[in-house]
Amino acid sequence: MGIREWVVPQDRIFFDLFDKLAETVTQAADLLVTLVENYTDVKTQCHRMKQLEHAGDEITHEIYEQLNRTFITPLEPEEISRLASALDDILDYIDGTAQQMYGYGITETDAAMKELARLIQVSTVEIEAAVKGIRTIKDPKGIEERCIEINRLENVADSVLGHAIMDIFKTQDAVTIIKLKDIYENLELATDKCEDAANILSDIAIRHS
Repeated sequence: MGIREWVVPQDRIFFDLFDKLAETVTQAADLLVTLVENYTDVKTQCHRMKQLEHAGDEITHEIYEQLNRTFITPLEPEEISRLASALDDILDYIDGTAQQMYGYGITETDAAMKELARLIQVSTVEIEAAVKGIRTIKDPKGIEERCIEINRLENVADSVLGHAIMDIFKTQDAVTIIKLKDIYENLELATDKCEDAANILSDIAIRHS
């Protein structure tokens, strides 16, 4: 067996795992949009979200296990570790915010939550496509364009958060203000984590093209 034949399966393992993890993140973002737009049977929807979060944890663990066992990797070990962690962080924030909404006893969602959830969803679709692109890096410019779009979406989320907080401080219910502010901020943090992943993907595309 030549060196190329020995290395290629290792490539496939890491990229297959990254594809699975990115797909799981997108599924969670899709479920988040469903949750905020159809805020019924919240307990069941949050349970499904937790299952996705656990699945993501298992994939992330497998990436680290493979990293510890593999001598030659298709990307730098630090790049693999950083990307796995960044994708897992997105999933954690999506799940954490959904559980927070249920735990806080939120009875209905609002326009800001829906807009932020949609921004997260669009960002994860871009991330999933960029992750698929790093398998061969035939189109580094395309990967970079997706990363730029994710950064733009994060800036939009910043604006939505700012306006949402201004609006809730016009109300008089302190408890409601605290609950909603936490939820808005954690939804926006999920877009920050998407931007973190995009920056890593951009660096990988530039370095390996």
